[in-house]
Amino acid sequence: MPHRVLIDADACPRQALAIAQNVCREKGWTCLTYATYNHQLAGPNHTIVDAGPQAVDLRLANETRAGDIAVTQDIGLAALLLGRQAKVLSPQGKIFRPETIAFQLEERNEKARYRRGGGRTRGPAPRTQQDDLRFERSLRQLIEEEQNESN
Repeated sequence: MPHRVLIDADACPRQALAIAQNVCREKGWTCLTYATYNHQLAGPNHTIVDAGPQAVDLRLANETRAGDIAVTQDIGLAALLLGRQAKVLSPQGKIFRPETIAFQLEERNEKARYRRGGGRTRGPAPRTQQDDLRFERSLRQLIEEEQNESN
C-alpha cells in the first residue's frame, strides 16, 4: 500500500503545501490535495471538490485510511481522522494525538460558546518561518513514525 499525505488545501498556507510536496517527493510518498474550485491549485494529485459546506472535510474523511498522514486545521476533522488510525498535523506543525484530542475539542467548544455570548477571541498569528520549520519537522517525524510502524 503506497504511503500518502492528504492535505485539506482550502486552509493550508502555500508555504506548508510546498513543504509537504517537497518532503513527499524526497521520501517517495504520494501527496494528495483537496480543495474547492474556489482555490487556484493544480497538480497531478489534486482533487477539486464542490463548494458545499464541509465538502473538502467529508471527502478527506472518506478517503483517509489507516497509515495515512493528514494535514488540516480543523480539530473536528482531526479527531475523526485519528479515529480512522491516521496521523494528523496542522499546517503550523502541531501534531494531533489521540490522548489530547478530547481536550482540544473541549477547548474549541468553550471558545465557540464564549464567542456566541458576545466575547471576542484572538485570531491566528501571522505565519512565520518558525511555523514552516515546525511543520517540516513534524511532518518528517510522522513519516518516520509511520515507516517504523509499517516495517
